[in-house]
Amino acid sequence: MNDSYTTQYLFVAVFLVAAVLFALLPLAVARLVAPHKPGPIKNDIYECGVVTKGDAWVQFRAGYYIYALVYVIFAVETVFLYPWAVAFAGLGVGAFVAMMVFVLLLAEGLVYAWAKGALEWK
Repeated sequence: MNDSYTTQYLFVAVFLVAAVLFALLPLAVARLVAPHKPGPIKNDIYECGVVTKGDAWVQFRAGYYIYALVYVIFAVETVFLYPWAVAFAGLGVGAFVAMMVFVLLLAEGLVYAWAKGALEWK
């Protein structure tokens, strides 16, 4: 096996361990150092300092989630389209066809959601 090949994996492993320690070490220190004095006032539920009245659980309509999913789909499409558009001049016909298939699949999803009435505000 090539020595530089192993060294590259060693760097990845070191960075992975450092990333895990970077996240877990402050949590462990806070757990050890922070005072723990629970009480009824500290455990009380509040919203922006105002005492809640009634049930704090609010159920949203399912339509809002559909709008959010459609937005996420088109945001992801934009993320993929932008670098493709920047490098368009240097790409071949295969990249163009692949991106058009991607856009057509997303357009098909939009037409399907529209036909099912998922985009109508009721």
